[in-house]
Amino acid sequence: MTRVICGVDVSSRTLEARIGRDGQFVSFPNSVEGIASLGRFCRDHAAGLVAMEATGGYEQRAFAQLSGQGQPVAILNPRAVRQFAQAMGLLEKTDKIDTGAIAWYAEVKKSQPAELASASQQKLRALVTRLRQLTETRASQRNQARLVTEAEVAASFERLLDLIEEQIEQLAASIAALIAEDPLWRELNQAFRSIKGVADRTVAGVAPLARDSGQFQGKRAVRGGRATVREILYMAAGVAGLHEPDFMDFRKRLKDAGKPGKVVRIALAHKLLVRLNAKAREVRQRMESSASRGEQPLAAAV
Repeated sequence: MTRVICGVDVSSRTLEARIGRDGQFVSFPNSVEGIASLGRFCRDHAAGLVAMEATGGYEQRAFAQLSGQGQPVAILNPRAVRQFAQAMGLLEKTDKIDTGAIAWYAEVKKSQPAELASASQQKLRALVTRLRQLTETRASQRNQARLVTEAEVAASFERLLDLIEEQIEQLAASIAALIAEDPLWRELNQAFRSIKGVADRTVAGVAPLARDSGQFQGKRAVRGGRATVREILYMAAGVAGLHEPDFMDFRKRLKDAGKPGKVVRIALAHKLLVRLNAKAREVRQRMESSASRGEQPLAAAV
């Protein structure tokens, strides 16, 4: 039996929805009430999946509310959907065409529902996002302050930077406390830190663990995934390439082969991501094994 899919085009104000490629099209406000109406619309049409594009966070409320009500929701890469639509000859862009293309793409790709993050995961994500924002603001303000010669303006920069620094420290402490409260995250934290170059920012940047990094192949531009996670991996991999024996050997082989510096950097980051994923699997398997035997989780010393 063919699965009925509702394609949803999300914006800050509206949720445009269509059943399948060319079914009924309806628009709802992107609000609690509008999302509830979208849920009823999907149930009325026996939709087995709601497919929506990732749109910088505007989709998160609808995803959480619908998932919480038991409606499976898949989050799609908007670039992939657009490329699919163009390949299928859908060159025009209207709300009806876009929502139909989203549903069609999800049907062809057999897209699966995304898991609803727990409250602690959502909190961790929000804290890490804010930490990143403040870190970027601090760097920007420091760069601007270097050009200032007027004492009063320099004092303004200094006061602002002190406040930002205080908030960064508070956020870092909150993130550390949140990780320490969760047995799995504690184990992941210790496992990740066993690799030289992986410290607080790396753990926070990829925790619980990045699953959406871009493809690292040759000279291709790395466009997929989260740019912040890639930057963190690049920095950590650079340190690992100077201290971890197998990373050092790998780096030397690439340089001896005449590979450009950027290619070496990407390859090291890819190797680190593979290592982090492997350590995460080991931790999860160990904890699942302990749980199946009725043992207490292997809690790390905090």
